[in-house]
Amino acid sequence: MPTAEKAKSIEQAKDWYEKSLGIVFTDYRSLNVKEMQGLRKTLRSKGGEIHVIKNTLFRIAAGNDIVDALPSEFHNGTTAFAFVFENEPDVAKTLVDFAKSSKKLSIKGGLFGGKAFSAKDVEALSELPPKEVLIAQVIGTIAAPLSNLVGVVEVLYADPIRTIGAVADKVAEGSPLPTPASEPATAPAEAVAETSPSEPEATQPEATEPISEAAVEAAESTAEAAEDAPQGE
Repeated sequence: MPTAEKAKSIEQAKDWYEKSLGIVFTDYRSLNVKEMQGLRKTLRSKGGEIHVIKNTLFRIAAGNDIVDALPSEFHNGTTAFAFVFENEPDVAKTLVDFAKSSKKLSIKGGLFGGKAFSAKDVEALSELPPKEVLIAQVIGTIAAPLSNLVGVVEVLYADPIRTIGAVADKVAEGSPLPTPASEPATAPAEAVAETSPSEPEATQPEATEPISEAAVEAAESTAEAAEDAPQGE
């Protein structure tokens, strides 16, 4: 491949890498062009893209610091790079499900947050709920104790008010006040006299042969032309 074309491929790979949230490294050796097209289309709808890039070009695009931190098998052999631009769990699930159902794609591992993920780590990532659901769960976890605390405070605040209200009702009816357990059996008469019956009641609060990137793109271009749709990559 001409040097100018290699430079263009490196720049494209670098752009994908820099814009991505992570990468899933796959072995695609058993896939044909049509199957790769289908997988690529599904990934795009989830927030990712899969591309066949020469390992040497990927190493140049990613840089030595990243490459040195990865197991060598991630960027050696037959490799297709799935760049994740959003919805990491959804993209990972698409790849894991496709690998299990087709038996023609295998997950080598991944790179997220600058850390290498094993194939099992990628599978664990695929089992996480979508980001929106995770955020809602976190908010719910934080809000629940606060809600419980408010309920406890309301109960603590309301119980004395209920007790005072009950005493006022008893006095208004002319019934004797309940005698505290720690006091003598007979309460002084003036204690009753001092309690005002008119005091208002408090209010209670509410609660095969490895396929190439060019071959896949050519097939996509043909399919898109046939459908009279806008050109893809």
